[in-house]
Amino acid sequence: MKAGELRAMKTAELHAELERLRRHLFDLKSQAVTEKLENPNQLTITHKDIARVLTIMNERGEENIEETQRHLESVAAHRRSG
Repeated sequence: MKAGELRAMKTAELHAELERLRRHLFDLKSQAVTEKLENPNQLTITHKDIARVLTIMNERGEENIEETQRHLESVAAHRRSG
């Protein structure tokens, strides 16, 4: 994803994108362990996309990004279980 596309997103959308990318990275790492990963470059690309999102959030002056991310994940988990 390009930086211009990310800059056009709202902060809440960036948090959702960050969560999506982290889940995707986890899936890719799982595939790499089981040797089912077709394109190893996807790991590098996903790492860079995560860095882009975090950079843009820092440029906007976002604070406690990781804490906010954990909070959003717990809220989503609570909604799924409830």
